[in-house]
Amino acid sequence: MWRSLFLRGSTCLLQVGAPKFPRRRLLSSLLLRHFTHKPIYKSIPALFKLPACGPNGLPVHCRSYKKDAKSIGEFPISPITVTDIKQYLRSKEIPFHDGYSCLHIPSIFVDPSSRKDSFSLFIDKTTGRFLCMNTQVEGSWEDLQDCLEVMQKDEQVVLSPCVLLGYPESEEEEEEKTRELKEVQRIWSSAVPLTDVPEDEAQLIKTMFQITKITNATLKKFGVRLFRPTKSLVFPWFGGPDCSLKGVKLLSAQITDKDKVTYNEATLPKYSVYYNLFGLSLVGRMDTEVVLTGSELDTLAVSQATGLPSVALPRGVSCLPPILLPYLEQFKRKLGLRRCSLVRPGEYRPCPMEALAEGKNLSRIISTSIPAAHKSIVSFKQLREDVYGELLNKEQVAGVKWTRFPELNRILKGHRKGELTVFTGPTGSGKTTFISELALDLSMQGVNTLWGSFEINNVRLAKIMLTQFAMQRLEDNLEQYDYWADMFEELPLYFMTFHGQQNIKTVLETMQHAVYLYDINHVIIDNLQFMMGQESLTVDKFAVQDHIISAFRKFATNSSCHVTLIIHPRKEEDDRELQTASIFGSAKASQEADNVLILQEKKLVTCPGRRSLQVTKNRFDGDVGIFPLDFIKSSLTFTAPVKGKHKFKKPTKTESEDLKGPDAAPKKDEVKKEKVTETTKNKTPAASETTEVK
Repeated sequence: MWRSLFLRGSTCLLQVGAPKFPRRRLLSSLLLRHFTHKPIYKSIPALFKLPACGPNGLPVHCRSYKKDAKSIGEFPISPITVTDIKQYLRSKEIPFHDGYSCLHIPSIFVDPSSRKDSFSLFIDKTTGRFLCMNTQVEGSWEDLQDCLEVMQKDEQVVLSPCVLLGYPESEEEEEEKTRELKEVQRIWSSAVPLTDVPEDEAQLIKTMFQITKITNATLKKFGVRLFRPTKSLVFPWFGGPDCSLKGVKLLSAQITDKDKVTYNEATLPKYSVYYNLFGLSLVGRMDTEVVLTGSELDTLAVSQATGLPSVALPRGVSCLPPILLPYLEQFKRKLGLRRCSLVRPGEYRPCPMEALAEGKNLSRIISTSIPAAHKSIVSFKQLREDVYGELLNKEQVAGVKWTRFPELNRILKGHRKGELTVFTGPTGSGKTTFISELALDLSMQGVNTLWGSFEINNVRLAKIMLTQFAMQRLEDNLEQYDYWADMFEELPLYFMTFHGQQNIKTVLETMQHAVYLYDINHVIIDNLQFMMGQESLTVDKFAVQDHIISAFRKFATNSSCHVTLIIHPRKEEDDRELQTASIFGSAKASQEADNVLILQEKKLVTCPGRRSLQVTKNRFDGDVGIFPLDFIKSSLTFTAPVKGKHKFKKPTKTESEDLKGPDAAPKKDEVKKEKVTETTKNKTPAASETTEVK
């Protein structure tokens, strides 16, 4: 029935003056939600098409809704960088504010005495294009440079907006713009508000465009009109300092042989310079969120169903022209993935027009939108400053250095937050004693430490650490106990009251509380095997151990706290050294650990230096190695042997010259002669005694 009405009419247009329209206000929002546009029907051959040319021979630029259509940005990648822009502005002594996507400078097209906003000229950081929000003057970075050079040369304070607005590239371009503007005025004047259309005809038009649920009030609010010659909906574009009519978009419906409808868009001016944020004039500065859609009809549906401010992007949601960024610059935070939520159309979340037609709750659909960015995915752009910080502060990144174990600093470089260290050693080799001194060293440097000793009670552990702190046996010097205890008490050292077998959940809750309350940076667990007793006995013990190690790994990473985990090794023969594979359980412990330390002990040797510390894994920089340790029983401390220290000591220049001098060889001979003489003297008495016996 409506097909004959749809095809009826002429293309005669009348020209009228531009209507008044409320001044466009800029967006001010905390949140953006995107609707991904999805065409209701596929684009198929139409029975009716808009005329290829207007009544004056002016081409009408059309675009069909296609499922595979791709929006192509107009602006190529510019070699200009934000650093170049800033350096140029500083050279011209022009103040600027660093915005989210633009640089703000005082407008050179507005007299300083009449400026309402001192920084109203926006320069895009990516392309260098600029836009004056007061005069709507826009241009390239080269245009702005030319204007600034002219101002400096002529010593002018302000330039007329006509400098760029009234400068056409050619006469043909000027004529084309004039024709386009006249055509826009004629179409708009010929179009009538849908509220003025008879009810039967208006209902027919709504049926054609499937907007029967859109009320007349909504259509009037957005200024939508009907262009009767082609039965097209007209969406206006008002802009500029006087909010004049700058363009229109015509949306036509086409019926197919299968009684399906597809839509075509036509814009004036041409599509490449059509920058209309439809609905922007209705968004106020106090609005807290705005919904971006890919079509004007979706904007009407969202606004009516939810009451939220809604704006239609001129080229769909897949493209945001850089020239429109200044209109979004007044958002409190940058327009980006982290502050956008996405509604991806699907079976339960159709596009806004479909949702409204089906009676679905659009407010609920929007409230269930998902973040456009995933918290577990980042780009190098987000990591760039952190990478530079690590390169700049390599010593701080390496962590806290040990004062008692310089050889450990040489291998591990330091003690770092967020890492998991696995420490093992033979039974009775002194694992707890060594780790207590290691932790004490860090605690003396201000590292807040939490001890979880499940093997020995806290009183005995504190006694060991106090002895290591005083570097002497306090049993023999009780008069000094208060002196050392007072200083030891000032250390940021805390102890968990657990002893024996404990549940991993209880231990983790205690550790989390300590991190929150005492800012703990280092947790020692001595040892893992004592935690496994309370777990389910029906589960494989290796699986239980893997679960516990994973929990500690996650805790260390999420809490930015270093966890040192002591694990007993599996039984090995006394004459064999321990390896990474000697750690009890599966390979989970060594895989999850950032550092693996092994206290080696030669059980068949009783001489000093039978212990050594081996680093078999170092995820920070890959260095591994081993160095000997001497145990001093009086102070319960471990130190590198004095002989080992001299071994790595480099000779001074004077010592080197002495060794290389002519007297170096004779000195060696003298030493040998002295040794021979002493041997002879020792043998002489023995010979005389033998003679006497005979």
